[in-house]
Amino acid sequence: MITIALISGAALLLPVLRDARAANAVTPGQAVMLINRQNAQIVDVRDAAELESGRIAEARHIPLAELADRATELGKNKSRPVVLVCASGARSGKGVEVLRKAGFEQVFNLDGGIKGWKDAGQPVVSGKKA
Repeated sequence: MITIALISGAALLLPVLRDARAANAVTPGQAVMLINRQNAQIVDVRDAAELESGRIAEARHIPLAELADRATELGKNKSRPVVLVCASGARSGKGVEVLRKAGFEQVFNLDGGIKGWKDAGQPVVSGKKA
C-alpha cells in the first residue's frame, strides 16, 4: 500500500515539475522573436571546446560553471530577456535558475539547445567568438 501511494504521488508530481520547466523553455522560433522584438541576449553555456561545432551569431559565451560569478557581464537591465543555450537544453535549464537567483526577470532555456536550433534551420556561425 505504501509503495502504491508513493508511486501515485510521484505520478501526480511529475507533470507539475515538467510544466514548470516548460514555462521557461522557448522554441528556436520564439527565441528569434525575442531577439528581434525585445533585443534578447543569447548566452551559450557550453564548454569552449563545444563552440567549435557552431554557435548562434552574437551569442555571449559564459560556461555554466562560471555563470553565477559572471552574471554581471549581462548588464544592469535585469528585465531584458536572456535566452540560454547549451548542447541539448539540459545544462541551460540549470542556468535559468542561476540567473533568476541573480535577479534576472526574463530568463529562458532554448528548447533542444543548439541541436534544436540547427534542426529548426536557424543559422550558426563556426568557431569561437573572439
